[in-house]
Amino acid sequence: MPFLTRRAILAGLAAVAAAPVPALATAAGADRVGEPLSPWRPGLLDIHHIATGRGDATLVIGPDGTSLLIDAGASAKPDPAMLPARPGPQRRAGEWIARYAARRLADTGHKGLDMLLVTHLHPDHIGGVGAETPQAPDRPYRLTGVAEVASLLPVARIIDPDYPDYGYPPFEDKDASENYVAFIRDHAARGGHVERFQVGSGQQIGPCHGGDPALFAVRNLAAKGTVWTGAGEAVRTVFPPREQLPPSDHPNVNACSIAIRLSSGRFRYFHGGDLTDWADGGGRPWMDALSPASAVAGPVDVAVAPHHGMFDAAGPAMVRALAARVWIISAWHAAHPSLSTLEQLFNERLYPGPRAIYATGLSPAAEQTMGRLTRRMASRDGHVVVRVDPDGGYRTIVTGSDDEADRVRMIVPGQPPSQ
Repeated sequence: MPFLTRRAILAGLAAVAAAPVPALATAAGADRVGEPLSPWRPGLLDIHHIATGRGDATLVIGPDGTSLLIDAGASAKPDPAMLPARPGPQRRAGEWIARYAARRLADTGHKGLDMLLVTHLHPDHIGGVGAETPQAPDRPYRLTGVAEVASLLPVARIIDPDYPDYGYPPFEDKDASENYVAFIRDHAARGGHVERFQVGSGQQIGPCHGGDPALFAVRNLAAKGTVWTGAGEAVRTVFPPREQLPPSDHPNVNACSIAIRLSSGRFRYFHGGDLTDWADGGGRPWMDALSPASAVAGPVDVAVAPHHGMFDAAGPAMVRALAARVWIISAWHAAHPSLSTLEQLFNERLYPGPRAIYATGLSPAAEQTMGRLTRRMASRDGHVVVRVDPDGGYRTIVTGSDDEADRVRMIVPGQPPSQ
């Protein structure tokens, strides 16, 4: 494939975003297996879990066309346990994410993202830096992940858990974290809007184009050890004061991740980034913001399994509290998910009734070692799209991730929405 300049990429994205808005008469349920995903239309809530094989990226299109991108992961350092890059190695993950978002934004008539929410500062959520990661022209950062998406699509607001003060919790991938901070500071200095995530708020993230807040409501549940109480916008802190802890006990980056609950009518959705509840096998019991965040979120229809479905983020308390009918695992590594997580998610003693588990990818090694469980999964590869109607009814649609045609592979009706 010939090398494409940044100007050519921007021109291509602009052409996609400027395409005429499709007719809005597309009926609910019009999707067909083997055909491209039907366009978003006003009144629908679409949640796209994008498969790149390199990290997390979730695009939300609200009923009024409001757009929210949660993370733009781009692991850049070679690892033989990573899944194949999707759709392929011709482009970096940040480019693939921006192109996917541009296709969906074209449905709304808007040319940029209203909000970009960063759950925490890890390469598979913000963008990693490797030997081949290019420098942004005349800028003090490299083009990867969040920075690359923002270079290709206008972003009205960036929200993260740390702005404007970074460094606690300590950076765990110095190159990726410092590159992200350099991008944020440069972006803000040039007039870009960046703000800190406000735990407890039900107003910070919401409709941007005059939509009904009852059909697009986001509650900020947790970040950096602070958790919403469920009353108004009151919060409580579950971590001890930093000065009371030796440096070896300071919470890590995952423990400080953001969690949110999105509501649309009776429909409920949980996203907890990489929040964990393992707390060093109980050795640091206070280092668990996931369990209280899940408890205050309450039962949901759809939940993203935190931390890619790893062993440290699927305790019984979380699974029982969320009681999701659909679980989505953003997987890009042979360690995603863990056997213990699948056991918990399928366990009907934790909560009764049916549930379906989807992964954006699954390693052959995982299939070989956990076949008795992975065979029970609804899907093990592809973009996972949750499409919600105004009445709260929903369906899960899996589309192919091996090209950009977005062809439908599977359509599964949802259970009745939460009461």
